[in-house]
Amino acid sequence: MMDKEKFVRIRIKSVYPDVATDFDLFVLIGGRHVLYLHSGDKLSLEKMSSLEAHQNAAFYIHEKDFKSFKKYVHREVSGDKLNNKQKALILKESSYALVEQLFENPDVNKALDESKEIIQSFVTFMEAVPEGMAHLISLSSHDFYTYNHSLDVGIYCLGLAKALSYNFRDLVEVGQGALFHDIGKRLVDVNIITKAGPLDESEWAQMSRHPQYGLKILNDHGGITDGIKAACFEHHENFLGTGYPQGLNGQDIHPFGRIVALADTYDALTTKRSYNNPMYPKDAVELMAHKICDRYDPEMLKAFTSILFNIEKKK
Repeated sequence: MMDKEKFVRIRIKSVYPDVATDFDLFVLIGGRHVLYLHSGDKLSLEKMSSLEAHQNAAFYIHEKDFKSFKKYVHREVSGDKLNNKQKALILKESSYALVEQLFENPDVNKALDESKEIIQSFVTFMEAVPEGMAHLISLSSHDFYTYNHSLDVGIYCLGLAKALSYNFRDLVEVGQGALFHDIGKRLVDVNIITKAGPLDESEWAQMSRHPQYGLKILNDHGGITDGIKAACFEHHENFLGTGYPQGLNGQDIHPFGRIVALADTYDALTTKRSYNNPMYPKDAVELMAHKICDRYDPEMLKAFTSILFNIEKKK
């Protein structure tokens, strides 16, 4: 009976040690979900460390407990038991599960509505904690997976937009656009998405159409802002006019497209993939600031590299 129930995978560090949960925790053993911790119990640091030692280890919760999980995260992040770095860790790690749920949702409007909750949590944390963005960026996974990449790009975009003095509403909108910037990859052959190596010419031709695919998906659903659409459709344009799909240049590119382009490039450079090694964050910033700087909005690039340089200095 248990294995017929629906479960949601959450990261180990979504649960903080010695803090009582509001939901049962399960682990996957031999294809079966086995109860590991009862609701109301606390996970010890020793048990958490032991679990983290196993590659790809994760917890699972009943789908019906997902709301309780979100309330648990909100309570811990807004409470005073944890320090700001611990709060950033729980907020970031728990959000991967939320983003995965969004990407699995065929109802794009519903997914966009639910994404507001995620982005608002990050914006609220950033505004309440001066060093909050630095904590969140320092926790970036640097490991390519669609959900990881989308969330990391979203956080970089929020940091940049905040530095550019965007208001709360615009921060949420650009954050949503960043989360969904690669939604067009839903229509790209999964074998291309998961290929362990460089793409050949025909595969690249299909992959490079994901901005058009994304715009089509968004246009098929009403009530989606032009900014969110631009983040999806224009994030591979560049200031030189040599990007795709439209070959736009300079100020013709929507501000959200320019912001996501910067964040997307930085995440791609610093992310480990099966066929290449990632750059160190400092080296990626140097490359963007000096060797490929003419591809980006100069004011946005200056703000973005300043954020990242300052974070590197504090490490």
